[in-house]
Amino acid sequence: MGRTSDAKAKILTAAQSLLEQRGYSALGVAEICKAAGVPKGSFYYFFESKETLALAVIDAHWAAERRDWERILHGDGDPLLRLRRLLEATEERQRAGQGSYGAVLGCMFGNLSLEMSNQADAIRLRLQEIFESEVDMVDAVINEAQERGELTLTDTREAARSVVAQLEGQVLFAKLYNNPAQLRSLWQSCLALLGAGDRHALAA
Repeated sequence: MGRTSDAKAKILTAAQSLLEQRGYSALGVAEICKAAGVPKGSFYYFFESKETLALAVIDAHWAAERRDWERILHGDGDPLLRLRRLLEATEERQRAGQGSYGAVLGCMFGNLSLEMSNQADAIRLRLQEIFESEVDMVDAVINEAQERGELTLTDTREAARSVVAQLEGQVLFAKLYNNPAQLRSLWQSCLALLGAGDRHALAA
């Protein structure tokens, strides 16, 4: 059955790569197992279904991405500078993906939201939780900037939601045009959403 200690990890790694490149609906279990180099029986030993696997991939991808977000947003520097670093890191990830795969892959969570939101409630609800967590983290940074007198907002959470939505939208454009340069205006767009003046256009 190929139930080796690393079979599950191989399946997860292969599934994540294929999901990022192909999406959910176009993938079959046999293709995932072939890419992972494991027999099909191993898949069903670890996962009840393709949806169960997708949820595991989403969780693993979010664990890694969350660590990156926390490292950047909890790092050194003024709060708006940390927010800018997060946006710039997003562009860098899309450029790296283009270099590795020959195409801008976009955001896995955004891609799956577009593809699966009306098809699988479990995936839709998990993606909602992840985006709410992203909003929470951005909201904390915006609140910090507000407390320093750098912003004047009536609802920081809605502002944070707008920033996350802007980020996802411009990543979608980068994928559509296969051009990470679509993200170059992201910082200025977010400054406008936050009502921040030119004096907050912080250096990288």
